[in-house]
Amino acid sequence: MINICFLNLILIKYLTRLNLYYTDNKTFKMITYQNITLEFGKKHIFHKFNLKIQRGDKIILQGKSGTGKSSILALLLGFKQPQKGRIIFNNMTVNPQNIWAVRQQIAYVDQDVSLGDTTVQEFIQIVQAFKANQLAKFHTDQQNKLLSFFELSDDILKKSMVNISGGERQRIAFIISILLNRSVFLLDEVTSSLDKELKNKVVDYFMGLKEQTVISISHDNLWLNHPKAKIFNMDKKQWK
Repeated sequence: MINICFLNLILIKYLTRLNLYYTDNKTFKMITYQNITLEFGKKHIFHKFNLKIQRGDKIILQGKSGTGKSSILALLLGFKQPQKGRIIFNNMTVNPQNIWAVRQQIAYVDQDVSLGDTTVQEFIQIVQAFKANQLAKFHTDQQNKLLSFFELSDDILKKSMVNISGGERQRIAFIISILLNRSVFLLDEVTSSLDKELKNKVVDYFMGLKEQTVISISHDNLWLNHPKAKIFNMDKKQWK
């Protein structure tokens, strides 16, 4: 039996991290970081930083620790606010009044996926049951195809989330995000726990999406050397 505390935990997790709410991905146009200044104490992360990302772009953020890779994602999600400048998403300036509308078009998946203690199938059903997700088409055949594609057996649906590996949880998060048909995927070192064959599958899948925009933080050559990759060097704050 799933208790209310757990349901609240799941809701908070998905509102603030994975943001798994259904949206029509055709509405997304462009992301712009305009003259951004971001500082933490005496540390300057961005100063008059500018970046434009078009619909359908496949962006790889590359750079050393502390150069602002994760801050790019956090700014877009509204988890951090710049001291100066603005972020424009789909022709609107991101602010506290519209941040939920922005998050409803984004799927964020990182390398540390923790999804509670229900079974995998129960968890998928919980996400699907959210009112905002009821327009999403969670077809069983599509779910099964994705399980097969990401090399997960049907039996995993009966297993508890706490009894599956980190790599398996990562792939479950991918599957749910894909089923919800988001406009933008924010991926933070998401292939770090996967073997080379699975890494190839994940990279090829997300880089092969036609309409969705992908912003991936990675140092992995499978991402960096992909023919569709547009690499932004965070050390120099310029396109490679």
